[in-house]
Amino acid sequence: MATRLNDRIADEHATLRRVATLVAGGASPEAVFAVVAEEVGRLLGADLTIVSRYDPDGAVTAVGAWSGTGAALSLPDTRATLGGRNVVSLVVRTGRPARIDDYADASGPAAEAGRCWGFRSAVGAPISIEGRLWGVLTVASIRAEPLPADTEGRLADFTQLLATAIANAQARMDLRGFAEEQAALRRVATLVAQAAPAEEVFAAVTAEVGGVLSADVIVLDRFDPDDTETVVGVWSSTGAVPVPVGTRVRLGGGLVSTLVLRTGRPARIDDYADVSGPGAGLAREAGIRASVGVPVSVEGRPWGVMIVASGDSLPSPDTEARLAGFTELVGTAIANAQARVELQRFAEEQAALRRVATLVARAAPAEEVFASVAEEVGRVLSADVALISRYDPDGTATVVSAWTSTGTVPPTSVGSRFELGGRNVHTLVFQTRRPERMPRAEASGAATDTFREWGIRTAVGAPIGVEGRLWGVMSVLSTHDEPPPADTEARLAGFTELVATALADAEIKAALTASRARMVAAADAARRRIERDLHDGAQQRLVTLALRLRSTVRAAVPAGAGELTARLDAVAAELTGVLEELRELARGLHPSALAEGGLRPALKALARRSAVPVRLDVRLDARLPEPIELAAYYTVAETLTNTARHASATVVDVEVEADGGVLHVRVRDDGRGGADLSGGSGLVGLTDRVEALGGRLTLHSPPGAGTTVQIAVPLAALGRPGSSAGGTTP
Repeated sequence: MATRLNDRIADEHATLRRVATLVAGGASPEAVFAVVAEEVGRLLGADLTIVSRYDPDGAVTAVGAWSGTGAALSLPDTRATLGGRNVVSLVVRTGRPARIDDYADASGPAAEAGRCWGFRSAVGAPISIEGRLWGVLTVASIRAEPLPADTEGRLADFTQLLATAIANAQARMDLRGFAEEQAALRRVATLVAQAAPAEEVFAAVTAEVGGVLSADVIVLDRFDPDDTETVVGVWSSTGAVPVPVGTRVRLGGGLVSTLVLRTGRPARIDDYADVSGPGAGLAREAGIRASVGVPVSVEGRPWGVMIVASGDSLPSPDTEARLAGFTELVGTAIANAQARVELQRFAEEQAALRRVATLVARAAPAEEVFASVAEEVGRVLSADVALISRYDPDGTATVVSAWTSTGTVPPTSVGSRFELGGRNVHTLVFQTRRPERMPRAEASGAATDTFREWGIRTAVGAPIGVEGRLWGVMSVLSTHDEPPPADTEARLAGFTELVATALADAEIKAALTASRARMVAAADAARRRIERDLHDGAQQRLVTLALRLRSTVRAAVPAGAGELTARLDAVAAELTGVLEELRELARGLHPSALAEGGLRPALKALARRSAVPVRLDVRLDARLPEPIELAAYYTVAETLTNTARHASATVVDVEVEADGGVLHVRVRDDGRGGADLSGGSGLVGLTDRVEALGGRLTLHSPPGAGTTVQIAVPLAALGRPGSSAGGTTP
């Protein structure tokens, strides 16, 4: 008896040493489970030995097994739900060893599995790791006799070894997992630091998380303003992507992403069978059973969610905590990318504003400013169509500039008019005087019908105000479903202000031009009136007086009074001289040669009377409008007078031609130069006259190199050559 006891103790110690050596050697948990199952079975003379692990979902999984018959067992893949009266359920309820001597009376799913394996009796001992119940070591007999009474005690030593092996293995796995996790985080952090594109970061993060967590599917979703989420990154352990990047899903129901967005905290779903919502159907189709979602925040606001999904088992309890580092990196990457995008966008916007401001500063025509603004706004805001429209007094809007991203003809070309009314951006801005936006589904009215034909889905408009009054609207239109960014209205404001400045400048310039034109016209009318008064008044009276004087002299002076006659003839001659001076003065006020014959003979008369020789080249086929002929005549007259007085020139070249709808006059001398537009009132008055006609006067007079005065006056503003109509452009 004592010998058998000693032999059993020796065998038991030898078995424990073999298992302890295996544990000390750092064997994997699977190898330890298999060896312990076999050693315990042989030592205790059991028919079956099973090592089982308790799972968080209320089930038990066999992870190691041995059969005394040598028959192959598939027990490591077997799972059973806890419950009823059976060894594994009793151990988990009590935390102590348990036995059932007759499995005929056992119940529950685990009992059914035991009877399938031939259990007649069984004993189980708990395996605890760091104070928590990890699993159970079970020995079973297929014979009628129950297992020996000391079976529970003899199992205790082995469960302690198992606990040590599992704890060591878990520590190694945890350390290895930590190292892998840190390496993965470093790789992602490197991408973020290198300012990699967001798409590359998203793909890398999902792949790294999938590898670290040994998950089936990893999905990174972005929350959109319209209560949807968009897949921006996805990874699958099989390589088959269940939902491609770009997939949009409406939020709602019991989706894990919906729970995350609603609570702002991690959430998990253990069974998608009972989950509602569009995304739940996609999950079930992809074979997803359970998932964990962790929020991704950017600068304190919810941006999206990272989801770990499994097909068979539940994600581990620490999944949420392990995802935190990755979601923080995603948030940082997104914040950095947004900062770069915003900086680049700001730079592009400022460059566009500078280009338009340059046009405005050099007083470019309104049409050129409108075209430039529409193009710059369209490109900066990534619009499909950009429009500038003017509100008219008759309740319509007129398109004054249009741009499309494709370069094709826009839905409403320049000059198109449509009535205001309904619900559309043009009408709403007119009614509210504020920026407005309108999705296609809510739009109506004449403008909307036109835009729908082009597939326009959303529009944003901002008012253009000039000196406190509403002038028009600037709008950007998109063919995409996504609404324009929230700051679109604010970004339009800078451009509408420039348009308003250009319009105000144009109105001021037009008013100044009109004022100059009125002053010039009034001066010309005054000259004509003075000329007429001189001709009809003083000249006629002098002529009459001279005739009367001669007649009186002949009648009153006696014969032989030669000296008196000579004196009276001298007085008559002086009267005739005064008359000629008046005639010359009248010609200076409004040259009769210009009125009677046009510019060519008038300039020939000026050339004949010039104190400096003139080479005249006039290339005109017809008469010009009177204000233009006057501007050309006075330009040549004033310049010839200045040349004679100040230039010490030997020759003057005068060239006149009409080319491309513009009259060009150039007067050039070979004098000493140094002339200045501000040096006298003559050239200043000429400048006003020319600019009142929409033209331009330029002076080039470098010291010692002669002087050139040029004017360019558009003919279309006052009519075609040959017309005598006056007026100015508005």
